[in-house]
Amino acid sequence: MDWSTHSVSNQVDELRDVDLLAIDPALQQHLRRLGAAWALPGLHAYGTALGRSTTFEQAAQANAQGPVLQRFDARGRRIDDVRFHPDWHALLTLLRGQGWMARPFADRRPGRWAAAAAGMLLHGQVEAGSLCPATMTQAAIPVLRRDPALWAWLGERLLDARHDPSDRPIDAKPSIWLGMGMTEKQGGSDVRANTTTATPIGSPDSAEALLRGHKWFYSAPSSDAHLVVARTAEGGLSCYLVPRWRPDGRRNAVRIQRLKDKLGNRSNASGEVEFEDAWGLRVGEPGRGIPTILEMATHTRLNCVLGSTALMRAGLVQALAYARQRQAFGRPLAQQPLMRSVLADLALESEAALVLALRLAQAFEDAEGHAPDPLARAWQRLMTPAAKLWVCKRAVAQAGEALEVLGGNGYVEESSLARLYREAPVNSVWEGSGNVMALDLLRALGREREAAQRLWDDLAEGCGDEPRLRAALHALAPVWQGPTDAAEGQARQITQRLVLLAQAVLLRRHAPAAVAEGFIATRFGPDTGGIFGALDPAALDVDALLARALPEAPPDGL
Repeated sequence: MDWSTHSVSNQVDELRDVDLLAIDPALQQHLRRLGAAWALPGLHAYGTALGRSTTFEQAAQANAQGPVLQRFDARGRRIDDVRFHPDWHALLTLLRGQGWMARPFADRRPGRWAAAAAGMLLHGQVEAGSLCPATMTQAAIPVLRRDPALWAWLGERLLDARHDPSDRPIDAKPSIWLGMGMTEKQGGSDVRANTTTATPIGSPDSAEALLRGHKWFYSAPSSDAHLVVARTAEGGLSCYLVPRWRPDGRRNAVRIQRLKDKLGNRSNASGEVEFEDAWGLRVGEPGRGIPTILEMATHTRLNCVLGSTALMRAGLVQALAYARQRQAFGRPLAQQPLMRSVLADLALESEAALVLALRLAQAFEDAEGHAPDPLARAWQRLMTPAAKLWVCKRAVAQAGEALEVLGGNGYVEESSLARLYREAPVNSVWEGSGNVMALDLLRALGREREAAQRLWDDLAEGCGDEPRLRAALHALAPVWQGPTDAAEGQARQITQRLVLLAQAVLLRRHAPAAVAEGFIATRFGPDTGGIFGALDPAALDVDALLARALPEAPPDGL
C-alpha cells in the first residue's frame, strides 16, 4: 500500500519565462501612440531578459539577503561601506545597461520619455528596489544640467550605460549613481525645519562648504554623491552636492549611523547619516535650496507613479495567470463569476494607472525646451502630485487583492506577491506623503491659475457629452474657482475626484471602448468606491478586459 500523500496536483507556478512587453497589449499600443515605436525592439529584448526565471530569482535573492553596513575595514579605518548581494548589482547592471534611465536626456527622438517610462514599468514588475537609485540619478540630471561646471564634471558619468559598483572617487569612475538627502528627524516632510548647516570654505560666497548635521532618511547611501539641503549662516536653505569622496581623494565625512530595517524595499539601502564637516558643493542659487531640490522631487514623483503602476501590473498578471489554471468548485477560478468581477476590476485599475503614468511622462517631454507646451506644463505641475497620491494608494489595495487571488500561496515568502505587497506602500511614503501631495495640488490650483484653466479646458473637451463625466467635472468647479485655502480638509477627496476624471478622459481618448466604458461605469456610478470586485459585471465586457490584460495564448516560453 502506498501511504504517500504528497502527490502535487492543481498547483500553479507563477508566470515566468515570457517577454513582459509581449504579454502587455495596452503598453505596446500606448507606446506606438506616443511615438515610441522605435523603442519597441529594445523594450522587447528588455522584457525578455526581465521575464526569465533567473531574473525573478535574482530579485528574490537581492531582497532576501539585503544590504549590510560595514563601518570599518579589517584594520579599523572608517569606510561606511554598504555591501549588497551580487544579484543586486546584476539587476542594476541590467537596468542601467539598457539606457532607459538616461534616455530622456541622452536622446532627442519623440517618445523618449514614454520609452524611458516603459523601461521603468517593465523593470518594476520584477524588482522595484533597484528603481530607487535609478530614479534619483535620473531626477538629478535636469538639476545638474543647469550648472555648466557641474555638468562638465558629472554629465558623461550620469548618462553612461555601465554600472560601476566600486567605492572610489568620482574622477576614477566611468559612471556614477546619485541619491538624495532631505528628511531630518525633527521635520520630516517639513524640509524648512532642517537644521543641518553649511559653512562656506574661504570667502562667504564660496560654492564649497562644510556641512554639519544629520539626515534621517538618506536614500541609497552607497551612491557616489547626494543632493542635500543645508542652512547657511544667513538663514537660508541651499542645495549641495555631497560626494562620498572629497576632491583631494580622502573619504568625505559622511558617517552612516545605521541602515533602516524597512517593511519592504529591502533590496535597496536607506540610511541615517551624520555630516562631520562633510565637503559639499552648492548647486543652484544661494538660498534657493528648496526650489532646487523640488525640481528633482518633481521627477522622482513621476517615477513613484510609474513604480506603483508596475506593481499593479505585476500583481494583475500573476493573479490572472493563476486564476486561469487553478481549478476550484469544478472549473477554473477565472470562470467563476465573482472572481471574474475581481479580475476585471483589477484590469481596469491597472490600465487606468498606465494611461495616466504615460500621459505624465509625455507631459515631461512636451514641457521641455525653449517653447514648452502650456498644456503639458499644466499636466506636469497639477497632475503629478495628484497621480502620486491616488495611484500609489491604489497600488497598496491592488497588491492585497492580487495576493488574495492566490490564497495562502500568495501570502508565503516564496510568492513574489508577498514581496510586492510589502513593497507597495513605499511610493506613498517616499517623496511626499498623501497629505503633502493633496495640499501641493491645492496650492498649485490657487497659484497657477492659467495652468489650472488649461487643464480644466482639456478635461472638459475630453468629457464630451458623457453625462457622468460632465457631472464629475462640474463638481470640481468650486475648487477651481477658488479660494483653495478653505478646501484643505477636502484635499484628498478633491484629488481623488480629479484623478478619476483624468483617467476616464484618457481612457475615452486612447483605450478600447470596453476599457473606457467599463471604467466609467464602475467609477462614476452610484455604487462606486468599494472594494475590488464590488461591481455589476453586467456593465462590463469581462472577456475583452481580461483578454487585453493578459492574452490567453502568450508567446512561447523562452
